[in-house]
Amino acid sequence: MTVKSFIFNPFQENTYVVFDETLQAAVIDAGCLSDSEKTQLRSFIEQNNLSIQQVINTHLHLDHQFGNRFLFQTYNIAPQAGIEDEFLLQNIAAQMRYFGLLCNEEAQMLGAYIADNQIIKFGNSELKAIHVPGHSPGSMAFYSAKDGILFSGDVLFNGSIGRSDLQKGDFATLINSIKQRLLCLPDSTLVYCGHGRNTTIGEEKRSNSFLLAN
Repeated sequence: MTVKSFIFNPFQENTYVVFDETLQAAVIDAGCLSDSEKTQLRSFIEQNNLSIQQVINTHLHLDHQFGNRFLFQTYNIAPQAGIEDEFLLQNIAAQMRYFGLLCNEEAQMLGAYIADNQIIKFGNSELKAIHVPGHSPGSMAFYSAKDGILFSGDVLFNGSIGRSDLQKGDFATLINSIKQRLLCLPDSTLVYCGHGRNTTIGEEKRSNSFLLAN
């Protein structure tokens, strides 16, 4: 599995395009906001002859789903996410104004919901959805055991963890999600985060040692 990362929008969000030898691909957390960012994403897809099969979200905070409508309009692929996060698609224009951003579009509605332990397929590749609430109620991580990689969204970062003070977030739930669902993965698992640099499960066990405390 090949992973291409982009840093998009004022929140410096990580958008990922993942694909394999079949050239079938999935886009994870399409955060492209400006026309230039949308062009950058589309150019990469077209220059590599990729066929987008899946548009999936780790969660639906605005910076992670800015580009969902663009991808739907361009490739006719509706986004998927956890049902518990669907409320975040409401009043997206008001949310953007709060951060001083202009928005003339409504959020793209979901085409399907992602369930815990669901297998998301494209080409010869599979990602397992892992429900990890706490940052948002519907947060998902996507894991490939075959390739040893995890897309953690805003749940787990390099040397840190996600915030839990946003709407319907919960600190105790977040800590439990990380301990019970993510830190049990192999230490060598490469973690692609929602913001910032990559890390590994082993490194986060060391740098976030308090997570392992009872």
